[in-house]
Amino acid sequence: MTTTQKNNTTAIAIIAGLFFIFGFITWINGALIPFMKTINELTESQSYLVASASYISFVVMALPASYILEKIGYRKGMSLGLFIMALGALVFIPAANSRTYWLFLTGIFIQGTGMTILQTAANPYITILGPIESGAKRIAIMGIANKVAGALGSLIFGALLLKGIDEVKEKLGTVSLEEKNDLLQTMADSVFLPYLVMAIVLGILALLIRRAPLPHVEAVEEDISEAHTEKTSVFQFPHLWLGVLTLFVYVGAEVIAGDTIIAYGIALGISGAKAKFFTTLTLMAMVVTYALGVVLIPKYLKQKTALVYSAILGIVFSICILFTNGFTSVLFVAALGIANALVWPAVWPLTLDGLGKFTKKASALLIMAIAGGAIIPPLYGRLVDTGKEALIESGMAEAAALATASHESYWILLPCYAIILFFALKGHKMKG
Repeated sequence: MTTTQKNNTTAIAIIAGLFFIFGFITWINGALIPFMKTINELTESQSYLVASASYISFVVMALPASYILEKIGYRKGMSLGLFIMALGALVFIPAANSRTYWLFLTGIFIQGTGMTILQTAANPYITILGPIESGAKRIAIMGIANKVAGALGSLIFGALLLKGIDEVKEKLGTVSLEEKNDLLQTMADSVFLPYLVMAIVLGILALLIRRAPLPHVEAVEEDISEAHTEKTSVFQFPHLWLGVLTLFVYVGAEVIAGDTIIAYGIALGISGAKAKFFTTLTLMAMVVTYALGVVLIPKYLKQKTALVYSAILGIVFSICILFTNGFTSVLFVAALGIANALVWPAVWPLTLDGLGKFTKKASALLIMAIAGGAIIPPLYGRLVDTGKEALIESGMAEAAALATASHESYWILLPCYAIILFFALKGHKMKG
């Protein structure tokens, strides 16, 4: 193994560690959503603002993050991102003490800001660390780290935050206002220790990353083909904007698959003790598919072909959700992890290919597309609320109305996967 290969292997391991952190913190939202809904007595659409607060930060901070990285470099930028995430974790402590929803959302937004800086550095870095043809393979490795961490985070925080949630919800309608407040405050206080530990760990990592041996890599201007040498702006690359749209709808679909599944299971009447494992099912489906991607791409499977198969599976599984019921439909929501796994790894290299000197700006735009996770899940929540109200007015019991509306609202996934399929078949070729 050459020195360059050794350096790249070390860098891949370090960046994989960062993706582990992304995953752990991002995918605890699946447990936070029903937790916040209970302690703050929220509607479905209000509860999905947990996802919005996290993902909207990528819109607000992606371009500033790109500017920060140009000024201070990858290593210091990653350290800064981890430190900001630690501050966000600390905000959960006063938020829990006051049981104030907007303060919880502020903490989540601050953590999202830190993750934006990390993501803006890590995704293009790992993409251009080696040949563009194997970019999806390297990102698939990052995906394994991300989703394994997400599964662990979902299990750990599901156990910590959702413990006894069924009993609490049963008591809320029968106790006095004072007893009700005591119950909800006790439940809210359960976030104190885990978020304090999270803040300490992130702070330590922020210090350690400053000494990490990360080789310097850049996307060179020569990467632009002769046909594109006259390009003067990112606005002259149609495939880039289609890639941004594709990632926007993909992240929305991925968040719906991972973050709604626990609440959906509970709505169907499945206990919180069992439903807390559902996000892990989705993420483990992704991990298995990521592993296949590492083995198959690019030797046996082209990035474009992987994206086509992923989009088709997404459409098929979404239809299966709508035409099945109960736990079977939950399993098809989890199966969306198979459809989702290789979309992000394939879209990045297909979009960045040939952009050369525009790579950093394009990367910031792609990071901004993560805002799909802030917009599409609350739309799902709004569909659930609207459907539930209509069904109750027609005479259906509230619990049955919630279950039916939650189930039927998964139709929102179909246009998302249709857009992904278009990009895979034609959109990525539209380079102007």
